[in-house]
Amino acid sequence: MLDKEGLEPLNFPDFGFRVRVKGQIREIFDVVRRKFVPLTPEEWVRQNLIRFMQEAYNYPISRMAVEKQVKVNGLSQRADVVVYDQEGRPWLIAECKSTAVALDEDVFLQAARYNMTLRVPFVVLTNGLEHVCMRLGKEGVEFMDALPKP
Repeated sequence: MLDKEGLEPLNFPDFGFRVRVKGQIREIFDVVRRKFVPLTPEEWVRQNLIRFMQEAYNYPISRMAVEKQVKVNGLSQRADVVVYDQEGRPWLIAECKSTAVALDEDVFLQAARYNMTLRVPFVVLTNGLEHVCMRLGKEGVEFMDALPKP
């Protein structure tokens, strides 16, 4: 079921987004990149997660990067959202998928590949309906009930 804007409801609070149509493309304003980007199902999830991190947890937009280039085994890939700590070190990776994609082992392994380079203590996986937050430590993976405080 879609909302009045034709956007799929997600398991996030309702946020007001700037959405426009340019030609045949619907776009959403990305507050991190400070520009309109094509509104794909994955982008819809990503923008909701960004707003949730910003508004519910006070994550500073200035410490976020979207589609951050990451070298994995010599190949360039892009992490959906990377949050940095106060010293500018990568602190959290978020991998966003459309609602049609299950949060399975493949999604976890994708984030884990990025973490081979970034070495963050926290990983978030979301498809907009389900959210998984993990702390990665020497003892292994600890699943968390909420996002960590920035």
